[in-house]
Amino acid sequence: MAFIETAKQRYTTKKYNSTERISADKIAELKEILRLSPSSINSQPWKFFFISDGETKTKLAEASYWNAEKINEASHLVVFSALNDVQRFEEQINSTLPEGSINYYHRFLKSQGEQHVQSWMKQQVYLSLGFFLAACASNNIDATPMEGIENDRYDQILGLEQYHTLFAVAIGYRNVEDSNQPSITAKSRLNMADIIQAI
Repeated sequence: MAFIETAKQRYTTKKYNSTERISADKIAELKEILRLSPSSINSQPWKFFFISDGETKTKLAEASYWNAEKINEASHLVVFSALNDVQRFEEQINSTLPEGSINYYHRFLKSQGEQHVQSWMKQQVYLSLGFFLAACASNNIDATPMEGIENDRYDQILGLEQYHTLFAVAIGYRNVEDSNQPSITAKSRLNMADIIQAI
């Protein structure tokens, strides 16, 4: 299927088939796709958690406001986190990046202060989200990105120290009665002329 058709069919799933699970092979592929996600200067300031364990999923669902039902029904929950320890990040890039990238970091990022660096690291994780959602859609896997979660409780449940939860994505297969799917409710997007300008 051409990607334009995939984009037309992708949507934020509101109701999952709780009995259908994503195969281990497809989960392995999604993990590799996330590993290959792009980031500025190849910084990779992230960690991803794939949760299928029922007890852990239930705990996270309880820390997810109105998203609890989706998490409990979905096959897996993927949690996206960013490094929150700048010193740890610098140790990572010093051992993995070429000199030019490290110089860029010090000149244009670190020079603006630690708060700016932490904000920039979070932005890189959002790049991986777009990559991941596109990968799910191209693999006929439904997904629900969620910022409506209690981030600190997620950190506690997952035992995070040097990382901080930013958002989560429920993945699985839609319930045929999900009214949000495009075949039932048409996608709503702004007009092309309102958002794209050729210069």
